[in-house]
Amino acid sequence: MEILLPEDKVYFKELLTRQLDELLNTAEKTVGSLVLCDTQAADPLDQASLDNDRNYTLRIRDRESHLIKKIKTALAKLEDGSFGICDRCGEEITIARLKARPVTSYCIRCKTQMEAFEKVSGF
Repeated sequence: MEILLPEDKVYFKELLTRQLDELLNTAEKTVGSLVLCDTQAADPLDQASLDNDRNYTLRIRDRESHLIKKIKTALAKLEDGSFGICDRCGEEITIARLKARPVTSYCIRCKTQMEAFEKVSGF
């Protein structure tokens, strides 16, 4: 099932590739800076602040690593022709939704239903 025009495929491939490159560059810089900044502060409060900053940075990078996986999945779907198809219902995902969230795997209807279920069930 082919839903995207060739120019749409080019657009999303360039967008996703650019996002992936930016995230990988940021991750590389973070690892380098964490290795270089592996120092101990003389003051316990300063050390706590350094540890807090380091933990915050690591949490952000963890979220980015999840996004990297989603981007790689979206790029693979572009290659196999399944990009823009909802994983749940098999319907087309609108171009507007893909532009807003290019890594999405669900149409807005299914995603809304899933979020409503999560809210009710507490998952």
